[in-house]
Amino acid sequence: MNAKVDWFFNTDSQWQLAYAELREIVLSCKLEEELKWGCPCYTYEGNNIVLIHGFKNYCALLFMQGALIKDTKNILIQQTKNVQAARQIRFTSTSEVEQLKSTIKAYIKQAIALDKAGLKVELKETTEFEVCKEFEHTLNKMPNVKTAFYNLSPGRQRGYLLYFSSAKLADTRGSRIKKCIPEILKGKGLKD
Repeated sequence: MNAKVDWFFNTDSQWQLAYAELREIVLSCKLEEELKWGCPCYTYEGNNIVLIHGFKNYCALLFMQGALIKDTKNILIQQTKNVQAARQIRFTSTSEVEQLKSTIKAYIKQAIALDKAGLKVELKETTEFEVCKEFEHTLNKMPNVKTAFYNLSPGRQRGYLLYFSSAKLADTRGSRIKKCIPEILKGKGLKD
């Protein structure tokens, strides 16, 4: 156990008991406990394997390379269509955690074995992401925005592309683009 992470488990929440059970299970798999992204993250030889996090309706174990795990119990969930590698096991009660204890351990051991083998999910290149027609029009019309956008890191480019294309209405896509142009010109990402 890492004392820097204790606050997460000591904070009163609806998932406090489930978190404690998950922590015990994960630590029994000989992983190192760290604090990353404000959550308990468990590593093997410095590589992220799984983390514990919670939401309003559930708490979860997030496997960083979960898409590679053989999901024999069909319990791994892709959070959104844009998540490429990570997969969650979601829980709505401590009893669910207890019932899946052996499966959780097996999946963690599988994730460690995948990491030892050096296997990683092949991520899509930024160029493979959809550029909505509104943003394509903006890039063609405003060369300074085009230059600034393509000078951004691939992760920042993906963030904008996903944000713009996720809007269902053309007007919404247009207003998002207009709002983000100053940040793109400053070389900043969507969440910077």
